[in-house]
Amino acid sequence: MNVIELFKKFIESKSQTPDDGGILEFIEHYLVGFTAIRIDREGVKNLFAYRRFGEGPHLCFAGHVDVVPAGDGWNTDPYTATEIDGYIYGRGAQDMKSGVSAFTQALKDTEYFNGTLSILLTSDEEGPAKFGTVEVLAYLKEHNLLPDAVVVAEPTCEMTFGDAIKVGRRGSINGVLELHGKQGHAAYPQKAINPIHQIAEVLGNVAGAFLDQGDEYFAPSQLVVTDIRSGIETTNVSPGKLKMMFNVRNSTKTDKESIEAFIAHHFAGLDYTLTLDQSAQPFVTDANTRIVQILSDSIREVCDVTAKHSTAGGTSDARFVAAYGIDVIEFGVINDTIHAPNERTSISEVEQLHRVFSRLIKQF
Repeated sequence: MNVIELFKKFIESKSQTPDDGGILEFIEHYLVGFTAIRIDREGVKNLFAYRRFGEGPHLCFAGHVDVVPAGDGWNTDPYTATEIDGYIYGRGAQDMKSGVSAFTQALKDTEYFNGTLSILLTSDEEGPAKFGTVEVLAYLKEHNLLPDAVVVAEPTCEMTFGDAIKVGRRGSINGVLELHGKQGHAAYPQKAINPIHQIAEVLGNVAGAFLDQGDEYFAPSQLVVTDIRSGIETTNVSPGKLKMMFNVRNSTKTDKESIEAFIAHHFAGLDYTLTLDQSAQPFVTDANTRIVQILSDSIREVCDVTAKHSTAGGTSDARFVAAYGIDVIEFGVINDTIHAPNERTSISEVEQLHRVFSRLIKQF
């Protein structure tokens, strides 16, 4: 099979989280010469396969085979790889069966490498992500198999294929603030403490506020209000409490403690409780590391494009890899239709991604 044939096969293997659609078993047999280890947990399918060519470094390609539900609004069958005008349509075309196809084929094509090559795949990235990559990494640490560098083939490019590498990701902190007042009759506001009136005095200084200045890798951390609710849906009762929910995609310059201090400053004198939950930690891989340098060179060679270093977007399984102190970066096709109806990727992008990964392996 070539990389496009493999790509089409993966799209047509329906693998809605946590189903792998049989892809992992196929890859076990497809990568001849690789030792396959299944680390399935709680209904989640996980595969780690490796091949030791020599004594050199361990390079791993990681990703997920699961996809989100197709939803409505498709012009083609989302589980048929439909080719139209140089594009292949199907659920997972960008996120991320294109990437999985490209590095699987690159690994299969490799005849020599001075070190160890491996692949890490899960069927639980789009879901809770509790029994996927985290479980595999714990197993690899226990068995002294952790890689030196990892490439996660999530879709990273913005306008042109090759224009962006993700060298890190922002963290994510979720906040719930409850403001406590005193319920009363709307005709006697002096006898009540209305939390809506209280938050109105401070909301302009809180909603959308930048919590730091950012740096060369990260945009400023911003407090994004996602929900405010209060009252009992009647016009003659002043509410006794208010709940505000927010999210901060944080850089390395903002943490839970600094957010607590920010809230304390603006809500001083008010009766409130604050709960913060960090669902992802920010991380960045230094631009001077070997994996960043060689991947950047490979993109220039194959695509004649200089990739910028980005940390934009949401979270990915790369955050779990970074927690082990491993150099991890992300690179894949253009990201403009992920999770949407009529998700698609161009044939040219998939072929170029395969060539980039093949060159990376040769140079690493």
